[in-house]
Amino acid sequence: MIEISQRQIRIDGEPRIVMAGEVHYFRVARAEWGQRLDLLREAGCDTVATYIPWIFHELPDGTIDVTGETRPERDIGAFLDLAAEKGLRVLARPGPFIMAELKNEGIPFRVYRDHPEIVPLGWDGVPVSSRTVDYLAPAFLEESARWFDAIMPVLAPRLQPAGGPIVGVQLDNEIGMLAWVTNSPDLTDGLVESFGEFVRERHGATMPYAVAPGEPGWAEAVRSPKEEWAGVLRLDLGLFMRQRFADYVAALRGMCEDRGVAGVPFLINIHGTEGGNGAPFPIGISQLVDTYAGIPGMLSGSDHYLGEATLNTMTDLYVMNAFMAAVHDSDQPLTSLEFEAGSGDYGAGAEMQYDPSTADLKTRLCLAQGNRLINYYLFAGGINPPLDEKVDDGNDRVSFTGERHGTAAPVGPEGQRGYAYEATARGVRAVKANEPWLARMDEEHDDVTLGLVLDAYMTEYHHPGSSVMTDVVNDLTSHRGAGERKTLARSLLLGGFRFGATHLERRDPAPGSTVLLGTGRYLSRVVQERLVGHVSSGGNLVLLGLLPECDLDGSPCTLLADALGLTAGEVLRDSGHYFPSLVAQGWAQPWPEMRAGWLQQLSHERGDVVLTDLYGAVCGVDVPLGEGRAIVLAAQVPSDPVLFDRALASLGVMPGLRLETQWPGVFATTTRSSDGQRALHVINISGSPATVTVALDGTPIVAGTTLHLPARSGHILPLGLDVAGRRIDWASAEIAGVDSNGTIHFRPGLDENAGTTVVVDSAQMTLSSGDYTLLP
Repeated sequence: MIEISQRQIRIDGEPRIVMAGEVHYFRVARAEWGQRLDLLREAGCDTVATYIPWIFHELPDGTIDVTGETRPERDIGAFLDLAAEKGLRVLARPGPFIMAELKNEGIPFRVYRDHPEIVPLGWDGVPVSSRTVDYLAPAFLEESARWFDAIMPVLAPRLQPAGGPIVGVQLDNEIGMLAWVTNSPDLTDGLVESFGEFVRERHGATMPYAVAPGEPGWAEAVRSPKEEWAGVLRLDLGLFMRQRFADYVAALRGMCEDRGVAGVPFLINIHGTEGGNGAPFPIGISQLVDTYAGIPGMLSGSDHYLGEATLNTMTDLYVMNAFMAAVHDSDQPLTSLEFEAGSGDYGAGAEMQYDPSTADLKTRLCLAQGNRLINYYLFAGGINPPLDEKVDDGNDRVSFTGERHGTAAPVGPEGQRGYAYEATARGVRAVKANEPWLARMDEEHDDVTLGLVLDAYMTEYHHPGSSVMTDVVNDLTSHRGAGERKTLARSLLLGGFRFGATHLERRDPAPGSTVLLGTGRYLSRVVQERLVGHVSSGGNLVLLGLLPECDLDGSPCTLLADALGLTAGEVLRDSGHYFPSLVAQGWAQPWPEMRAGWLQQLSHERGDVVLTDLYGAVCGVDVPLGEGRAIVLAAQVPSDPVLFDRALASLGVMPGLRLETQWPGVFATTTRSSDGQRALHVINISGSPATVTVALDGTPIVAGTTLHLPARSGHILPLGLDVAGRRIDWASAEIAGVDSNGTIHFRPGLDENAGTTVVVDSAQMTLSSGDYTLLP
C-alpha cells in the first residue's frame, strides 16, 4: 500500500525516501539488464525508473510488441520482474510522450503520417518546428489509448498494491515544454475553436477582440494578433492552456484507471531549467499547476539540469523547491523525477566535467527541503537500437544522440563505472542511513516567505511581431521570482534565513509574516490587492524591482503603488558613459556605495528614505501602511546578506540560524519531525575548507562549537534524534548507519583530527579519530 499524506510517501505504512536511478532497458542488451540493476543496488538505490517508449515497441505495420516476440529487449514485463527479484521498486514512465532524447519524443512516425491534423500550427499559421502534437486532438487520444491498451495490462498486475514493484506511474513527460522552448503555441483548428469557447466564458459580453469566437476571421485574430488585443490574448492563451493540459492529464489518468492501473501515485514531470539556469523553472509549474496541485493521487516532480553545484545553481534549486511546495496541498510532498547525475559531458567529447560531489550536494539540499523521491537521470547509459524502419535521417536509430547514449552517466553505455559513480553512491548511502528520521522531517522556516506570482511565469507564448507581448514578457522575465540577479533568495540563504514560498494568486501569506517579492512594471490586480491587504493588516513586504504600474494584460493598475503613496519616475540605466551608484540612507547604513545596472526614481508621500543615487534621487523607501510596513527597493541591488538582514531586522524579523564563516559558500537549514526530533543540514559548496559557527534561535550550538567543513561537502548532523534507544542531542558527524545490535556508526567528515563530539542523553563524549562508533 502506498499513501501520500502530510507531505510524506508511506509505503506499507512506513515513511520512505525513494532513491531511484534511471536505467533504460531498451538501450541495454537483455543479457546485461541484471548487471545494470546490480550496479544500481550497489550504489544504494532502492528503485529503478525507466521510460517505456511507444516508438520502440510499435512495429512498422502498427502492431505493438511488449512481450519480446520480435526483440528480447521488448519484453518489458521481464525487466520489471527482474527488478522485483533484485529487491528494487519501479517508477514506470510509459508516455505517450517521453522525450528521453528519442526521435519524435517517443511517438511512432506512423502517428504523424496517419494523422497530419494533430500537428499544430503556430503563430501566423506556420507549422511548428518541433515534433509535438495537439494533446487533445481526438486522433492523438485514440492512438494513445491504443498504446495504453498494450502497455497497461503489463503494468497493472505489477503495481505495488498487487504485490508488484511499481510504486508510481508517470503521465506523459514535460507537457508543454516543446511549445515553450520554440515559442509555438499549439494552434490547431480544434484548439482555436476550443479557445474561443474559453474566451466566451471568461469575458462574456465584454469581448476584448475585434472578432468574436466562431466568426470568420477568429482563427487569424488568434494566430496573427493585432496590438489592440495582443496583451489580453497572451494572458487568455496562457490560462486556457493550463486548463487544456489539466484536461489532457485527466484523460490519461482515466485511460490508466480504466485499464486497471490505480492505487499508486500518478506523477507529473515539470520542466523549466534552461542552459543551466533555474530561473525559468516556474514556467513549467505555471503550465502544469492545474494538472496536479491539490488533486488526490497526483504528485509533481522536478526535472532539472543545473550543472555544477555553485552559489548560483544552489540558489536556483532552493527556490525551485520552495516554489513547487507553494502550489502543493498539505499532503503532496516534493519529488524530483529527473535529477541530473553524472559528469555533464553529454556530447561524449571530453568537453565538460562536473566535480563528482555535484549530485551529492544538490541531493542534500533537496532532502533538507523535504524531497521524498529523487530519480538520478541518467544513471546508466546504453546503446540506441536501430529503428525497424529506415527514415534516412543520418543514423536511423531511435535517438538523435547516435549509437552510444548516456556517456555522462555514473554507469557508462557499456556498463562501466563512470567518473561520478562512487561519489553518487556515497551520497545515496548517506541518504539511506538517515532515512528513518529524514523521511518524517520537514524544513523549519523563519517568518519570511518568497512571493510566487505564477502568472508572471506565463511567458511561454508571445508573438515575435507584437511589441505589447514582447514588452510584457521582457519585463516579467527580468524581475520576477527571486528578483533580478536572484538577489532576494541568495541574500536570505547566505544570511541564514530558512524560507518557503507563498502562491500569491491563490493564497494569503501567513498573518504578520514578511513577504519578499521581485517585480517589474506588470503585476496582476489580484496580487496587488492581496499585498495591500496583507500589509494593512499587520504584515510586511519587501519589494525589489520596478514599481508595478500595470495589470498582466497591459491595462493600468497602480493599486499597490497608490496604497503605499508611491509614484514611479524615470528609470536610469547604465551606459557606456553613465554608471549609477546606490547610496545607503537610514537603517541601511553603513553600506558601501554600490554600482547598479539601473535604478528607478520614486516619489513618496510618507516613510523613510533608505536608498538614493549619488545625487540624492530616491530609489528605496520604507513606508508604513495600516498596521504593517513595506520596504520598496527600486534598483538593481546585488545579493548582500548584510543589507537584507538590516532590512528584515528593521521589520522585526531575525534569522533562526546564524552562520559565521569566512566567505560565502555555506548553506544551512534545519529539519524537524512532528515529535520534535531535529537535524542540522550544512553544505559547503566552495572549493576551500570553511570554518563555521552556528547559533540556532539565538543560542550557539553546543556552547559555540566550531565546525570545520571540508571543501565541497555536505553533512546531516543530529540535533536531537532518538536513535537505537538513545537521545543524540548533538554530533559533529553524520550518522552512517545503525547495526541491529544498536551500534551507531558515524561518518568522518568534519575535523577528522579532533575526532567527533557527541552529546548523548545530555552527556558529552569524544569519539577518537578512526573509531567512529557508539556502542550500545
